[in-house]
Amino acid sequence: MNGEGTAAFTIRPARAADLPAIRAIYGHHVENGFASFEEVAPTLDEMRRRFDALQAGGFPYLVAVDDDGAVAGYAYLGSYRPRSAYRFTVEDSVYVDPVRTGRGAGRVLLAGLIAAARERGYREIIAVIGDSANTGSIGLHQALGFAPVGVLRNVGFKKGRWLDSVLMQLSLPA
Repeated sequence: MNGEGTAAFTIRPARAADLPAIRAIYGHHVENGFASFEEVAPTLDEMRRRFDALQAGGFPYLVAVDDDGAVAGYAYLGSYRPRSAYRFTVEDSVYVDPVRTGRGAGRVLLAGLIAAARERGYREIIAVIGDSANTGSIGLHQALGFAPVGVLRNVGFKKGRWLDSVLMQLSLPA
């Protein structure tokens, strides 16, 4: 821990060996929260397929590793939309192990994605945040420069609740 009560994390590219931990983190959020609009946690094979597709597309996929060597969270960039005119715009995804939230893993992961986006020449990063009550993710994105650009009201229905999607955007210098 540093003097501010947050843990130090090592950020590195994700590896196939990290996928069981990544799946466990994501599965928790699918099954217990509203950040993802998926309702059934994907299998390890499906998570591997998604990971391989992002890797093949050249997108950054990062993990934050705690001092004990455990994956504390993961994040990646992917296509915002498939049409070629969107090729300079990406969408971010950030998920943190529920027992490690509030310690800075999300912040260092998102900062790592922003740096990777700049290095790759992307111009815009879009955050599509599940649930307008997801103040943690909204606050994280705001803290790193994302601006709110809209809310899609009641576009998801999960666990008996209608859910919004909050759209935020970060413009990177040319």
